[in-house]
Amino acid sequence: MSDHNNHNEEQHGKKPGTKREMSRRQFLSYTLGGAGGFMGAGIIIPMIRFAVDPVLQKKSESDWVKVVEESKITNVPQSFTFQVHQVDGWYESDAELVAWISKDSSGKLFALNPTCKHLGCTVNWNDNPAYKDQYFCPCHGAHYTQDGKNLAVAPKPLDEYTTKVENGFVYVGQLHANTRV
Repeated sequence: MSDHNNHNEEQHGKKPGTKREMSRRQFLSYTLGGAGGFMGAGIIIPMIRFAVDPVLQKKSESDWVKVVEESKITNVPQSFTFQVHQVDGWYESDAELVAWISKDSSGKLFALNPTCKHLGCTVNWNDNPAYKDQYFCPCHGAHYTQDGKNLAVAPKPLDEYTTKVENGFVYVGQLHANTRV
């Protein structure tokens, strides 16, 4: 039987358990494929970093913006414009925003954003005779109380700015959901 195994090994030209060597073609394919992949990654990784980097940046709290002297604020809402510096990815701009600022019955100061929560139109105070002493949206008839509570059409109350008074001036900060209603 052992003669038979020896004969088969000689006939096929290889012994059991021997390694197959890599051909020149395989070596070049692996080498060129690896080098091409490495160079491709060198091009693609900076592009991915460029696209993802703004998402990875730590978000900073918004700065306080000086808007108006405290002495000018009354119980009747007044519209005041102010500028904020915005950074959106790599685009920086100075946006002009509006706040309706007034005092409530207890004398506490508050500021509301004039963007209607229905479809984003701008609301005005006491603008429609049918809705006296209310914010009114001319686009679709939404109206709100002086505190920004939604009365009709709009699903949510007007958003509110964080406010503070310092050295006789009113400052507005971050915009958030209305806490007054």
